[in-house]
Amino acid sequence: MTNFIPIFPLSIVVYPGENLNLHIFEPRYKQLISECHAAKKPFGIPTVIQNKVQEYGSMVEITELSKVYDNGEMDIKTKGVKIFRILEMIEDIPDKLYSGSIVNYPDNYEKGVPELMRKVMASMRELHQLLKVDSPDSYRDKKEDGELTSYEVAHHIGLSLEEEYELLKLLDERQRQEYLKRHLVRSIPMVAGMEQLKEKIKLNGHFKNLGGVDLGK
Repeated sequence: MTNFIPIFPLSIVVYPGENLNLHIFEPRYKQLISECHAAKKPFGIPTVIQNKVQEYGSMVEITELSKVYDNGEMDIKTKGVKIFRILEMIEDIPDKLYSGSIVNYPDNYEKGVPELMRKVMASMRELHQLLKVDSPDSYRDKKEDGELTSYEVAHHIGLSLEEEYELLKLLDERQRQEYLKRHLVRSIPMVAGMEQLKEKIKLNGHFKNLGGVDLGK
């Protein structure tokens, strides 16, 4: 299925199911949000990387118009719905300040492997422990580790924008789980090495209680 959607390009990745709060201040997007809210229609957020609109993005629905300011700016709450792929950009739309796209909606296989997700979560906690940061509870929603999806934890493991976009393009949950697992396998030794280096630097200049090496034996 293909159709036309209004788009709000941003330098972020929004995953299906993700809650996203936005402050709307540009005239073109104030128009877009006002029209979508009135018509109860979703809009698209394609990812922008290095000032270029990428091929994939997520449809989002407006779940709440939280505040409208005197100057027309708005605070809104949105939620990711599904992934789209841009087939054609429509930059000039009659009587509209915003742009749009002709898109389709690729099939997205959402069934993962619970055991693999449990391994991802164990590695994520190990990474957070090394970094001395608290693991957020926002992704959990009273779910067991094996019930979580890659989309729910992807923002919590230190992916770059480009890596988050690569994950968005993977349309099989098992592939997404493997992607997260590989990232963590690479990242944990690097972070552990940095922590060891920090400890060595701390010791530099301090008296050390070291035994001598007897070269005569």
